[in-house]
Amino acid sequence: MAKTRKFAELLQTQIRHEFTAAQQYIALAVWFDARDLPRLAKRFYRQAIEERNHALAMVRYLLDRDEPVAIPGSGDVRNDFSSVHEAIELALTQERAVTADIEAMAKAARVEEDYLGEQFVHWFLKEQVEEVAQMSTLLTVVERAGGNLFEVENHLFREAGNEAEDAPDMPPVAGGKL
Repeated sequence: MAKTRKFAELLQTQIRHEFTAAQQYIALAVWFDARDLPRLAKRFYRQAIEERNHALAMVRYLLDRDEPVAIPGSGDVRNDFSSVHEAIELALTQERAVTADIEAMAKAARVEEDYLGEQFVHWFLKEQVEEVAQMSTLLTVVERAGGNLFEVENHLFREAGNEAEDAPDMPPVAGGKL
């Protein structure tokens, strides 16, 4: 499939980014857990699973398209933060970087006239709008709480009732969603 080579290469690279994001979110969750912030910890443990599922949806797509798949190691993960604000800021920066990566994949699919690839990436573009918005909101809540982390925890508790279930239109995940 030489026609879709660039897109497939970017997708393979993105699998590594998604696994790295999952590991980074686990590190954040553990950091919050160690500071007795259970709602923040839960939020990031759940986010780690979501990123893992994104990686494996990409794996499933490559398998379904008869493209080679190599499961990569993850990149470096940061484990220490000076504040909750710094930790959430890292997560927001990470989500913005993933958005740029997904946009590059969409562009490559379009340039290569890989309409199946473009359709596949569409779900991830929509997901990134949500991810960046949620992380931006969380950072704003942390800033408004002015150091009172109980307010952040209370916000997450109140918002827990509004959590969306898995998106029914998410691409299939290799091995199944967790």
